[in-house]
Amino acid sequence: MSEIILMSDARVAAIPVEENGEPLVDVREALLVDGRKHEDSRGAEVHLRRGVLERLLTAQARLPDGLRLLFVEGYRPPPLQRRYFEWYADELRAAHPDWPADRIHSAASRYVSPPDLAPHSAGAAVDLTLADADGRELDLGTPMNASPEQSDGACYTGAGNIGAEARTHRAVLGEALGAAGLVNYPTEWWHWSYGDRYWALATGAPAALYGPRESVRR
Repeated sequence: MSEIILMSDARVAAIPVEENGEPLVDVREALLVDGRKHEDSRGAEVHLRRGVLERLLTAQARLPDGLRLLFVEGYRPPPLQRRYFEWYADELRAAHPDWPADRIHSAASRYVSPPDLAPHSAGAAVDLTLADADGRELDLGTPMNASPEQSDGACYTGAGNIGAEARTHRAVLGEALGAAGLVNYPTEWWHWSYGDRYWALATGAPAALYGPRESVRR
C-alpha cells in the first residue's frame, strides 16, 4: 500500500474473518522479552498466535549477526485494548475540542487500534524492536509507543525526521519481518502483524485468519 490506510478505515472493517483456531502460545522461551508493558496485561502480553511466533523466528534468523528481536507486547485482552483506545481518544478530545467524533476516532486509530478491529486482541500483532547480542536496545528513532504528538510524527515508519542510524535499523527490522510475511502499521514503526484484517488488506488475502480472543490460558 502506497497510501497510509488507518486501522479505522472502512476497508479494514470490511475484511471477513475466517478464524483458523490456532492457539495462543507463550513466546518467552523463543524470544528475548522486555517487560516494559507487562503491568496492565498480567502475563497475557507474552502470547501470540503460533503462526505469528513462527514467522518472528524466521525473521530473527534473517537479521545480521549480532542482532536479535526484542519482543515487548503481543496479545492484548479486548477490555485493555478498549481502555487504551478510550484514553487516547480522551486526550485528543481535550486537545481538539472542535474536532467531530469521526475525526477523533480516525486520529486515535493512528496510535491505538479501535477495539473491535485490534490485531493485538487477535494475538496477531506484536510490538517489537531490535537489540544487540547483549540484549541492549538499539536506536530506532523514537521510544517505542511514542505518540504522533510526542514524537512530531517520527513514530511513523517512513518518517524523515530521524537520524541515519535509526533509519538503517528500521530498514533492517522491516526487511527481516517483511520477508517473513508480516506487515507494518505505517504510523508505528514497532507494530507488525500477520493474519489479522489489516494484514489481509495489505497483502490482498481474501480473509483474516485470526479474530479477537477474549482470554488467554496461562
